[in-house]
Amino acid sequence: MKKLYYIKEGRRYVPVSEYDSDLMDSFHKGAHIVMSYPGGSSRRYNIDPAFGPMIAAGRYAEDAISKKIMDTSALRVPERDQPLTPAQLKAWKALAKAFGKEQYALEWCSYREAAEAGVNAMQEEADKMLTNPAVKKAWDYFMMVWALTKQQERSQ
Repeated sequence: MKKLYYIKEGRRYVPVSEYDSDLMDSFHKGAHIVMSYPGGSSRRYNIDPAFGPMIAAGRYAEDAISKKIMDTSALRVPERDQPLTPAQLKAWKALAKAFGKEQYALEWCSYREAAEAGVNAMQEEADKMLTNPAVKKAWDYFMMVWALTKQQERSQ
């Protein structure tokens, strides 16, 4: 569906942009992953098809990774050789109380950003591993066995 958008200049309406749902939903040449989930969707363009399952699993796990990072990085008294003095402990509790729910992030990146960075790092490491001919051959063999297994499951 195409839609034209106009602005009024004087007494006339002048077209300023066009929206084409067919164009917006189309894909250029290559392999892509589209994931739809409650509240949104995501698209990854130009992926290596061999990494499709890993990328999809990583994207699927981003929420869980993000939550885990958030829980793990909550403000807490650090483990030290020497316990905090009563004054330090009082100041620490005052800081945590003052920040309330914002105690998770003082100046760091968002947890989502950290999760995405982790997934991207996982993808980069997989790319590096596949430069080794033996690893690439093993991966190709794995993908072949997986494809055959998937075809067998469909026929049953």
